[in-house]
Amino acid sequence: MSDILTLTMNPAVDVFTSVDRVIPGHKLRCEPAQMHPGGGGINVARVLHRLGSDVLALYAAGGITGSLLAELLAQEQTPAQALPIAGETRESFTAHEHSSQQDYRFVLPGPRLSALECQRCLDALSQFGRPRFLVASGSLPPGAPEDFYAQVAGRARQQGSKMVLDTSGAALLAALRARVYLVKPSLRELRELTGLPLTAEPEWRDAARALIEQGQAEIVALSLGEEGALLVSAQQAWRAQALKVEVASTIGAGDSFLAALVWSLAQHDQHDQLELALRHAMAAGAAALLKSGTSLCQASDVQRLLADVRITQV
Repeated sequence: MSDILTLTMNPAVDVFTSVDRVIPGHKLRCEPAQMHPGGGGINVARVLHRLGSDVLALYAAGGITGSLLAELLAQEQTPAQALPIAGETRESFTAHEHSSQQDYRFVLPGPRLSALECQRCLDALSQFGRPRFLVASGSLPPGAPEDFYAQVAGRARQQGSKMVLDTSGAALLAALRARVYLVKPSLRELRELTGLPLTAEPEWRDAARALIEQGQAEIVALSLGEEGALLVSAQQAWRAQALKVEVASTIGAGDSFLAALVWSLAQHDQHDQLELALRHAMAAGAAALLKSGTSLCQASDVQRLLADVRITQV
């Protein structure tokens, strides 16, 4: 049994390349492509493995692209188990424009899952013991019910696992109603959840704590992009400023943040260590920015950046 199980219902083979300038209607001569295994839970598992966690990535996959995804995971030696589906696993394509230093990301919807395939994926959770943490991350594929993650939350609670959630839209709303241990919304997602403009830090903190008081989560990790992050529990809240690093790509920073947060919580597993968990998460998110494409963070960079993280209690 793994200590941490991640679930990715809509994984992808991530393709990353660079071009001098994106011009409509022109043939764009790109640099050699990088390929990485992708999807929220898979990326979280990749980083957790690098940090030394006992982790297993569980993911739905099919077709030729699904086989390639399995090969890429094996190359990184990330422990993983595919759940077979009939459809072809998607690709995601990113082009980095040198002239503007911007990333252009093209995300395909993924294969449509049948009701039976969704149920098989849900039932498979019980085949991998009782992990301390179950991390469900990423979008749901076409065909999956909006309450799929809510059903996962119910299974996690029954088996005594702490569910960590990173998703958006109706799937996020339904899962919160079913209660999770930790949720990582962006500020945009928190605004959508509350229907409020949330223009200042006290409002961010109060909105996050409202989710806790309503019993929807025990911990809220609010991603603020270039403004850092906010970690909120029932009793305390901490604000971390973003680290200033040379950015090669912004892709995968959120997944790296979440992975290091879970890694630290699994190491200490105490609410009084939340500040330390946020410190590791911020270092990992910044470390991911140093790498191109979806290379994600490396443990050595995380350790090196830890001393640069600045956290205040709010």
